[in-house]
Amino acid sequence: MSEVKPALVVMAAGMGSRYGGLKQIDPVDKEGHKIIDFSIYDAWKAGFGKVIFIIKKENEADFREAIGTEIPKRIPVEYAFQSLEDVPAGVKIPEGRKKPWGTAQAVLAARDLLDTPFAVINADDFYGREAFEKMCGFLKTHEDDEKYRYGMVGFILKNTLTENGYVSRGICSVDENGFLTGVTERTHIEKDGDAAKYTEDGGETYVSLTGEEPVSMNFWGFSLSIISELSRYFEEFMRDLQRSEDPLKAECYLPKVVDSLIKEGKAAAEVLTSRDRWFGVTYKEDKPMVMSSIQELKDRGIYPERLF
Repeated sequence: MSEVKPALVVMAAGMGSRYGGLKQIDPVDKEGHKIIDFSIYDAWKAGFGKVIFIIKKENEADFREAIGTEIPKRIPVEYAFQSLEDVPAGVKIPEGRKKPWGTAQAVLAARDLLDTPFAVINADDFYGREAFEKMCGFLKTHEDDEKYRYGMVGFILKNTLTENGYVSRGICSVDENGFLTGVTERTHIEKDGDAAKYTEDGGETYVSLTGEEPVSMNFWGFSLSIISELSRYFEEFMRDLQRSEDPLKAECYLPKVVDSLIKEGKAAAEVLTSRDRWFGVTYKEDKPMVMSSIQELKDRGIYPERLF
């Protein structure tokens, strides 16, 4: 019997409002590689079996051109489309709504392409080799039992910050056995010397963080059980949308679904800690740092000059 290879689901439907463009396909080295090329390379080397991109239909031609012809020779590539109109039957979309419904709906967009355990990542985040190796190993060796058995790569907060502004991170609570007990989304975290701080009132007051806190960078590992749960939660989210404070911008977040399943006792999420430094291009000013970091990794022999 052949080994089941997990799939990699890449969330790439966001346009990068703070960055100012389709940053997922912006080159980060002189060879023209994008951040996602390094993630695909790491996933392929780690043992993932295929890649599924979640994109907007109108970006399909640009994405196919950016991915090119060499990557599919190494690992199969498929596409799923996240759209505003992909909602439960009978649901009325609020007038004036422009954007899709968040990361939980993004993963649901791939439901018809998934038949194995799978990982989920962001297209514009560089996670590092260790994250993919740990997650692939986890997905190959864990199955649901009395609980859903999920995994999450946890990064150290200080390794995920930018010098150029604020970031949004899921601050994780982890028990003594290495399992996630909760994720609290903080939407405005800044560097504060060697530590960090966050605000929830537009900068009027700040709460200090050590910088050592484990955070979620949306690198999750799931069995197929998550699909029915995402469907259920998304239906509830859409039913409650009319009572939302901002139905034109409200989103159904993947970490919130996992957090709810943990609190209900239905799921356990093991935290796979990576000490690698995360980086990404949240802002255009981040790009030079990303490019120098990529070159440093090549100089150390971790990546070849040409990936594919």
